[in-house]
Amino acid sequence: MAKTAAAKRTAAPKKKPRKLRILIAKPGLDGHDRGAKIIARALRDAGYEVIYTGLHQTPEMVVSAALQEDVDAIGLSIMSGAHLTLFPAILSLLRAQGGAEIRVFGGGIIPEEDIRTLKKQGVAEIFTPGASTQAVIEWIRTNLENQA
Repeated sequence: MAKTAAAKRTAAPKKKPRKLRILIAKPGLDGHDRGAKIIARALRDAGYEVIYTGLHQTPEMVVSAALQEDVDAIGLSIMSGAHLTLFPAILSLLRAQGGAEIRVFGGGIIPEEDIRTLKKQGVAEIFTPGASTQAVIEWIRTNLENQA
């Protein structure tokens, strides 16, 4: 049955899907932010809404920003070797403050054994040096877009 002109005018417009919001953070004392900025720009260019926190963020600052910005995911860049302290602290704070559904992924110089440990603790993915920006984008498309 064909819709009348009046029915077509009153039909609800299709809702545009919301862009994924991704927070990119540099927790700890690590002063190397080139990789984080490259990832932030690549994600922005891929159509995601990106919030970059800058250097020297505490876990509390990262979680606070993530909750305030209503993000879907947090990408952490850690080159200082403090990954076994900072990732779990952020995951714990997210759970304690009602953000357990926010996916956490990261990158940096992280040994394979530590990657396994972090994933067991709830980190969704780790990208090591040499991973392409396209690999990060593909992982997000595959693992995060369906939940938005």
